[in-house]
Amino acid sequence: MADLILIKSAMTELPVASLKNYFTSLQARIVDALESLDGGGRFHRDGWQRPAGGGGLSCVLEEGALFERGGVNFSHVQGGALPASATAARPELAGRAFEAMGVSLVLHPRNPYVPTTHMNVRVFMATAEGQPPVWWFGGGMDLTPYYGEAEDAVHFHRVCRDALAPFGADRYPAYKAWCDRYFFLRHRNEPRGIGGVFFDDLNDLGFEQSFALTRSVGDAFLEAYVPIVHKRQQQPFGAQQREWQAIRRGRYVEFNLVFDRGTLFGLQSGGRTESILMSLPPHVRWGYDWKPAPGTPEARLTEYFLQDRDWLQLEA
Repeated sequence: MADLILIKSAMTELPVASLKNYFTSLQARIVDALESLDGGGRFHRDGWQRPAGGGGLSCVLEEGALFERGGVNFSHVQGGALPASATAARPELAGRAFEAMGVSLVLHPRNPYVPTTHMNVRVFMATAEGQPPVWWFGGGMDLTPYYGEAEDAVHFHRVCRDALAPFGADRYPAYKAWCDRYFFLRHRNEPRGIGGVFFDDLNDLGFEQSFALTRSVGDAFLEAYVPIVHKRQQQPFGAQQREWQAIRRGRYVEFNLVFDRGTLFGLQSGGRTESILMSLPPHVRWGYDWKPAPGTPEARLTEYFLQDRDWLQLEA
């Protein structure tokens, strides 16, 4: 399921109205839910236009009661040629014009016991004169804890599995493994977090079912994340926990700026820099060869949670 299938299709353009209606309504639902969850902060709504074609709406919350920074972005852009980040795995599409649309979010809570999370759902179409158009969906969600809790990992992965179940029993294990491979810092030899699901190049189900799978993942995000926040947001923390959070946030920055295809696509395609970099945490720290003391909760994160693990085997 990792290969883009060059399928023959009567579709010559994306059904923009239905796609945009879903993605913008998803953004609005998530923003409303997160404002209620935060209890104090409000998202700043910032509409923007892209000179090369398209635009979007960036919703950003900073210094809220719960979220130190959070962003929920919608974008719909067009361009004359797919950037290198999009064609590296699809060289046959180099030089094609493109249209892309989707929602992406990253949430950085202040309390270190509440995990950071990321979710993205998107659709692409690449076109060339005299060639059939090629479209595909992608997306997923993942969880990045600073202090691991097995029940949180199990819950998050259970929701991911259930969202994909209507589309075949093989989807969740395949997309979980893809997530584990994708969100991996090769220079650190460690994952960014405890994973979730990730998929790209999805068109083997046909347009309607591929879109339905993508909607199922997007619609499952709040169910996957909000109960974890409710469990952890009142847990007391101090300077030691904030320092550990800042160090682990450094790994998040490293991944997003070095490896993340979405970040690279946005920058290479002339996207809006402020919207692209809203995924970065506000306060980060690096310490030279810094390691947590053995036997501490901080050490347990890397020793137990940041490992290749089938979390659903722990289901009660």
